Formats: sequence, structure tokens, C-alpha cells
Amino acid sequence: MSQPPVDQISSGRVPAGGPSAPRPDDLADRVAAAVRTVPGVADLHTGTFGEVGTHLPGRRVDGVQIRTEYCAVHVVLYWGSPVLETADRVRSTVSRLVGTRVDVTVEDVVMATPTV
Repeated sequence: MSQPPVDQISSGRVPAGGPSAPRPDDLADRVAAAVRTVPGVADLHTGTFGEVGTHLPGRRVDGVQIRTEYCAVHVVLYWGSPVLETADRVRSTVSRLVGTRVDVTVEDVVMATPTV
């Protein structure tokens, strides 16, 4: 019995055929980068026990889980950011990339680092 391709094992998402189809690792990286650009998002979060991430060969993208039927994103927000509005922005941004349901979990809130 042969093993499935590494991309299927590592991300849980099987890319559509064709040369223009994004590789799952590229997709997880793009999701993480896009989430970090959303106003009010301080960073991604790995979950209480470090369980949230996309495992790739030799590395992991923390805070993003890409599955066939949905994408989970766990974030840390800056204090004072409107929680529901920011989560909606994250959901909208990510759904344009993944084309599936996006579940957003706010794991923590931090103070903004003062600029000197």
C-alpha cells in the first residue's frame, strides 16, 4: 500500500490539479501573512496546548489549521480592538484565500507595544 503524498499528510488539504493550484504549505503561509495584516491582530496563537498549526515537512505554521472542509485561525488581538469586528475581518480575509468556512478563535488580548 503506497503512502499519500506528503502535502496531503502535512496539511489535511488536497490541492486541486493543475500547475496554478497553490501548494498547501504556500497556502498556510499566505493565510498566516494575511491574518497578521488585519488591523487589531497582534499575532497568531497556537492554542492552549500548542495544538493549532499546519504541520509541514521540517516546519510548522502556527495558528492556522487548513482542512478540506474548513480553516481554523487562532489569533491574539491588541487591547481595545473590537473583537467581533476584527474576527469578521480575519474571516473575510482568510475566506478569500481558502474558499471554505473559516473559524476564528480569539485566544488572548495584549497591550500594544509603545513606539519609541
